[in-house]
Amino acid sequence: MEYGLIGEHLPHSFSKEIHEQLADYTYDLHELTPDALDGFMREKAFKAINVTIPYKRDVMAYLDEISPSAKEIGAVNTIVNRGGRLSGYNTDMLGMQALISRIGLDLTGKTVLILGTGGTSHTAQYVAKHLGAGKVVTVSRSGRGGSVTYEDAPRLYPDAAVILNTTPAGMYPNVDAQAIDLSLFPALEGVADVVYNPLRTQLVQQAHALGLPAEGGLYMLVGQAVAAVEIFLDRKLDPDALDKVFQAVFADKESIVLTGMPGSGKTTVGKLLAEQLGRRFYDSDDEITSRTGRTPNEIIRADGEAAFRDVERDVIAALSLEPGCVIATGGGAILREENIRHLRANGRIFFLDRKPEDILPTDDRPLSSDRAALKKRYDERYPIYTATADSVIPVTGSPEDVAAAIRKELAR
Repeated sequence: MEYGLIGEHLPHSFSKEIHEQLADYTYDLHELTPDALDGFMREKAFKAINVTIPYKRDVMAYLDEISPSAKEIGAVNTIVNRGGRLSGYNTDMLGMQALISRIGLDLTGKTVLILGTGGTSHTAQYVAKHLGAGKVVTVSRSGRGGSVTYEDAPRLYPDAAVILNTTPAGMYPNVDAQAIDLSLFPALEGVADVVYNPLRTQLVQQAHALGLPAEGGLYMLVGQAVAAVEIFLDRKLDPDALDKVFQAVFADKESIVLTGMPGSGKTTVGKLLAEQLGRRFYDSDDEITSRTGRTPNEIIRADGEAAFRDVERDVIAALSLEPGCVIATGGGAILREENIRHLRANGRIFFLDRKPEDILPTDDRPLSSDRAALKKRYDERYPIYTATADSVIPVTGSPEDVAAAIRKELAR
């Protein structure tokens, strides 16, 4: 391996595709068990590597020199082999600074809460102090080592203006986890979350729901990679490299989610989009049939709508973990808030608004089997469709026209 990443578990890392867009080299993901780290570091069979959990501190013992900032932080994520001498750096801090700047957060004189006390927490503390934070407080479950507990943080620091999450809470596959309830902090101005998979954690989604600027960790990941590549190759990249690669990776990972009434064309348009964009396609109703051996109609008639919605919830939760796909949802999927949270974690939601007079009722849709029932469902659901969508796409032309309208929105 000449260039790459070492860590204990790397199956869902985005680093390979990021580095290979930034530089002309092959970037390998190299998983190491703890007992294999010593041999790897002593062999020095690499030109330059990045380091992730859980080795950012452990590798420091093998380095001939460490940058002042990495020493102060107490963690190294970038190592360069120069003729057998290993030099260590911390580019995570530059990525975090870039993320905070992108969100538009001003830490000057503010109280900043940092969730977690691990290696990334040390980086966040360093960054917060260097950006002029008035008070930097770490939050942990135990409250040991000078931190406060999650239970005490709202009471002790109601003036917290910025929250930086450095814990894995909400990270794939445990996407429903959330370290703290943001509504408990009345002075909060914004949130940065280092978790990048999914693209939008529950924490980030709650911040958005509260009207607060917030973003996940993908921009930080690309930012630290840009800094690492510059150290690897000893040259500066184009100033716009960070934004270009971030936008490309985000677009590749973000799923397209189609909502709308039964018969609005979600499946037809979804298949067309998937073919045009080279993405996987899923129809949630078809997935329900595949997994249960029964159609939605059969489940509703035999067990009732509530039982069907439970099955639908589980299927949508599973589909939402798949990045970069196209998902056509059932007509009533938007009725449960948890479905929207799951779909929005990695997805951008498009409501296909086809008027009820243009939809043909069919017997295989028990909740909209005649025109009166269909019109009633449309009127009931319309406010939810529009409120939960990122874009409303009128369905007035052909499926090709609708797909083109969605692609136009995606390009904005």
